Amino acid sequence: MSTLAPVLAPGGRGIIGLKRLSGGASQETWAFSVRTDAGEETPLILRRVPGGESSVLSGNAIGLPMEARIQTLAARAGVPVPRIVHVCAPEDGLGEAYVMGRLSGETLAPKILRSDAFANARARLATECGEALAAIHAIDTGPLAELPASGGLDQLARYEETYLGLDLPSPVFDLTFQWLRANAPAPQPPVLVHGDFRLGNLMVDETGLVGILDWELAHRGDPREDLAWICVNSWRFGNAGKRVGGFGELEDLLAAYAAAGGHAFAPEDIDWWEMLGSLKWGIMCMIMYEAHRSDADPSVERVTIGRRVSETEMDLVNLLERAAK
Repeated sequence: MSTLAPVLAPGGRGIIGLKRLSGGASQETWAFSVRTDAGEETPLILRRVPGGESSVLSGNAIGLPMEARIQTLAARAGVPVPRIVHVCAPEDGLGEAYVMGRLSGETLAPKILRSDAFANARARLATECGEALAAIHAIDTGPLAELPASGGLDQLARYEETYLGLDLPSPVFDLTFQWLRANAPAPQPPVLVHGDFRLGNLMVDETGLVGILDWELAHRGDPREDLAWICVNSWRFGNAGKRVGGFGELEDLLAAYAAAGGHAFAPEDIDWWEMLGSLKWGIMCMIMYEAHRSDADPSVERVTIGRRVSETEMDLVNLLERAAK
């Protein structure tokens, strides 16, 4: 990797401080710096598929070269994202990977939601998220012809097939599938969707939103998917009273989104998508449990996440009751 130093920073002479970061179940993340002739240090991040080679474990991920292309387009559109420095070629010897600038901030949801240091950031974060999503959804997807498309009913059918294949019956999930099919809203024109817009993938400092990370699930889809995913109760991390990520109000998110050029959605326009999001996460938790039960991945992390199926069932009961009123 040291041979890349001159490519990664002007006058680069070597790599220092290489350290793998925790977090990220599907990709490797490494922090390091490039030392220059002048003795300066340029902090960077390497994002790499495990072992450098794609595998079935990548799931619905679009691939790191596509991620890098999307982040580059997002940066040009004024979206807060790390700057792409280099997309690795085969001769670099790192496999499928790219290098980006290293941002300074916090991604751990409990700290963002509870620390006094982030009080000012929390007060403005819903507005900043709305503005960022409007910018993302306005990006021209023409240069991204290979980007997959996935609408609400497409996802519903795909997750139902996965659910039935697991053979882990849940009456709550069964009822939710029926309700979502019967009450599906008319689709919006497709836009670039981040696909996993929530705390954990947002970097925040004391002033507010610093960067949007992890674009591996990006696709062309309905803009309401992103607006609703951050509202899923599982991503409020215990602050259930704040519908947007545990830190903000949906009205503020939607107002900022519309003011920045997005569609003028009403809160009720998000309800169907929030229910779909809770159902999707519940089935993801089932998949984690099955991986542990079958010994495909007997890690503590998998079985711990698998136990959260019951939380999503409760969330869905509450959402179904709200929809019935």
